[in-house]
Amino acid sequence: MIYPWAGHYDPGVPLEVEIPRAAITGLLVEAARRAPEAPALVFFGKITTYATFLDQVRRLARSFQALGLGPGERLAVLLPNCPQLAAVYHAILSLGGVAVLLNPLLSPKEIAHQLKDSGSRILVVLDHLLPGVEDAARAAHLWHLVVTSLKEALPWPLSWLYPFKARRQGLPTGFTPGPGRHSFRDLVQAQPLTHLPPVIPENLAVLQYTGGTTGTPKAAMLSHRNLLANVAQINAWLPRLKYGQERVVGLIPFFHAFGLTVCLNWPLSQAAAILVLPKFDIKGFLGMLRKHRPTVLPGIPTLFVALSDHPDLPGIDFTQLWACISGSAPLPQEVRDRFEGLTGCRIMEGYGLTEAGPCTHLNPYYEERPPGSIGLPFPSTLAKIVDADTGLRDLPPGEVGELVIQGPQVMSGYWQRPEESALVLRDGWLFTGDLAKMDESGYFYIVDRKKDIIIDAGFKIYPREVEEVLFQHPGVLEAVAYGVPDSYRGERQKVVIVPRPGVQLTAEEILEYCRTRLAAYKLPKIVEFRSELPKSLVGKVLRRLLREAETGATSQEP
Repeated sequence: MIYPWAGHYDPGVPLEVEIPRAAITGLLVEAARRAPEAPALVFFGKITTYATFLDQVRRLARSFQALGLGPGERLAVLLPNCPQLAAVYHAILSLGGVAVLLNPLLSPKEIAHQLKDSGSRILVVLDHLLPGVEDAARAAHLWHLVVTSLKEALPWPLSWLYPFKARRQGLPTGFTPGPGRHSFRDLVQAQPLTHLPPVIPENLAVLQYTGGTTGTPKAAMLSHRNLLANVAQINAWLPRLKYGQERVVGLIPFFHAFGLTVCLNWPLSQAAAILVLPKFDIKGFLGMLRKHRPTVLPGIPTLFVALSDHPDLPGIDFTQLWACISGSAPLPQEVRDRFEGLTGCRIMEGYGLTEAGPCTHLNPYYEERPPGSIGLPFPSTLAKIVDADTGLRDLPPGEVGELVIQGPQVMSGYWQRPEESALVLRDGWLFTGDLAKMDESGYFYIVDRKKDIIIDAGFKIYPREVEEVLFQHPGVLEAVAYGVPDSYRGERQKVVIVPRPGVQLTAEEILEYCRTRLAAYKLPKIVEFRSELPKSLVGKVLRRLLREAETGATSQEP
């Protein structure tokens, strides 16, 4: 196969990478050996060194082993980003177990389904979330519940103040151990497990639930080798990295594939300090930037929007920050240009999906970054565009079709879903469900999700194209386009816009702006204004909720 993208890699980036035959936990063991006193996790000022981190993992491993966790057994984790999640994750993997990383925003019904579906036997949960999941735990016939609190990870005096703050916010605290109910604090006091079972790289490491390419929640099966491949690919892509000297912002949720790889797995391979944040708070985030001066900032477009719009951003010293990585959603060109102009830091937009560990493409650090491009395929990764109807015909540069991917980071399939696995894994290729195109130089461009295409009276409209235009309007902060049912046209395009603070917009003004930038059939039929858009914990706009909320919605219709 010809690799048109190879000539556009940064100097020193190889076409292929070697994937170590090891387990993910080997990254932590190596970092603790080479840099034992280096900061591994920084949580609201409390520092956990690599030596301490590994010691906690080995203590937890002994406790989990005593609770019955062994090779291939699943342990579910329902925690926000915190040091406990990192320790639990590595303790599971060090025993050959499988980590099932759950979204803390899931409903009890959704949690019960994923616990049952994964066959998890143990659940580690935050104390605030315990009352809402106890019924789910019983329904899933769990062997054990392990409960922790953010208080246990905070430095003094924040740890002392935390219970008072939690009570003011109406958050449940406190926990009584008993049969099948354990305190995380007690488990981490066990004697360290010094003899760990060997872990085969091809063994299952993580079950990550995703809507996937077919829309039904299911778990992608990712092996140690899948995850290590992505780590090796990122390291190869960024030869400027300095071992033991990087500080990486850990804001993207670790339960999400992007956060797990870029904010947890990969930093360990560089003995980097992970600046762990459980949620986004603009005031606290700016304080973190000032105090810790990170070198690498993985984020999502909404983060870069919020930072660019904050009046304090120009006063922050960004001389240490040399790399920003944007993923999970399209990054509007206007947002990228504005952030880079204010900070002087380059954003590399990329692409991935849970089924691929998740990273498959990234823009170069030094070389060209064409507007709207997700970049080039990673080393050891193949990508091409095939016709969206059959997937049997390769398309030439410039034509839109479905993006398919092949590489060592691609999952082995969906957990206990052989038929759905066969739909997306065909002849060695992962069918992403994303419509894309490739140019002559090997840069790829996502056009839209196949399922998000709007078909208005037979005309195909790609929401991302419309959203890019709306983001260029000086009064628009955020925008999303999607189709709503129409008995005559099939669908009509609707856009929901969040104006910038203090800006008053009208539907007529938006339409007039679009008329000179979009073909007539691509013009929105309905324009609605809101103060905010529904988003997932990762920051993706939830189009599904917008569609479901159509009944009774208030809008301005031209």
